[in-house]
Amino acid sequence: MTRIIFHIDFDYFFAQCEELRNPELRTKPVAVCVYSDRGGDSGAIATANYLARKYGVKSGMPIKFAKKRLESIPESVFLPTDFDYYTDISEKTMNIIREHADIFEYVGKDEAYLDVTKRTESDFQKASHHAQQLKNAIRTSTKLSTTIGVSSNKLVAKIASGYKKPDGLTVVEPERIELFLSDLPIRTIPGIGKKTEEKFTEIGLQTIVQLRTLDVFKLNELFGRKIGAYIYNASRGIDEEPVSPHHDPVQYSRIVTLKQDSSDFNFLIIDLEKLCEDLHQSIIEDSLLFKSVGIQFVQSDLSNKSKSRTLKNPTSSLDELKKNAVSLLRESLEDQKMPIRRLGIKVSDLSQVQGQADITRFF
Repeated sequence: MTRIIFHIDFDYFFAQCEELRNPELRTKPVAVCVYSDRGGDSGAIATANYLARKYGVKSGMPIKFAKKRLESIPESVFLPTDFDYYTDISEKTMNIIREHADIFEYVGKDEAYLDVTKRTESDFQKASHHAQQLKNAIRTSTKLSTTIGVSSNKLVAKIASGYKKPDGLTVVEPERIELFLSDLPIRTIPGIGKKTEEKFTEIGLQTIVQLRTLDVFKLNELFGRKIGAYIYNASRGIDEEPVSPHHDPVQYSRIVTLKQDSSDFNFLIIDLEKLCEDLHQSIIEDSLLFKSVGIQFVQSDLSNKSKSRTLKNPTSSLDELKKNAVSLLRESLEDQKMPIRRLGIKVSDLSQVQGQADITRFF
């Protein structure tokens, strides 16, 4: 059977999350910033919405340069990152995506691969309908806009997902792969960066069809055997790597927005215990042990605060999880001056229960 692979990408994810939280931002240039400890505008842009990108603001740009680009737009908005909030939206969305896949591979908070060969019966028309249904399900549940690339391998699916953004859907059947890739810039190939692109430009190559004029021996000479072989195959849309469910999670977490801002222990513990129970269910389902427990706050000014502890031995006990979470909450509130807006629980330093070899969840 011909494989059918989806690559799904959440459009301008951090900035879109901020638009979901505050719909008034949708008509304004928005940049989400990672501020450094030096204060002021020291730091870099994490992501920007498409209005900000029209003015040249892009990921990785120093914040002060981005502000210079937008200084003539008084309604421009620069926001600090809120990773707990983004993680919450990512988790809900990934759970929807997982339900639409034969095999699910988590790549990052805003990116995943799906093998849907069986459920689409290797039919690309069915795959197109299935991709649209997935996009609709995500928008209905989380209001998030996504773009999906569909093809017979991961490489082309990923390139296809970047072809029409935002809110795009591009299907590339096997017989169309070489034609689809031909006129795209060489930089479109995943893994080819600025320096590699410059090398090709020096020898007069700019598009993928031009890149195909180099044989594998010349590419090996320029970049070494491993990279040379990859570029040779990628320019022809060849990729045999399977969608793999194996992804070792760094942590499992849950977070909730409180009904009202509060720093009252008796009020907070009600939500904390519910979070523990929900998190514990996932731990048990995935046959995991944890050795570290932490709690996290998003305070009323949207700043973050966290506290964690390492246990003596790995455990999967709900009682241990609750006991340590409650203790951390009590300790954290001793010097808590600001009301808490969002409350979260997390476990890390994870290991598998003996006999369980497969981890299929990303948190």
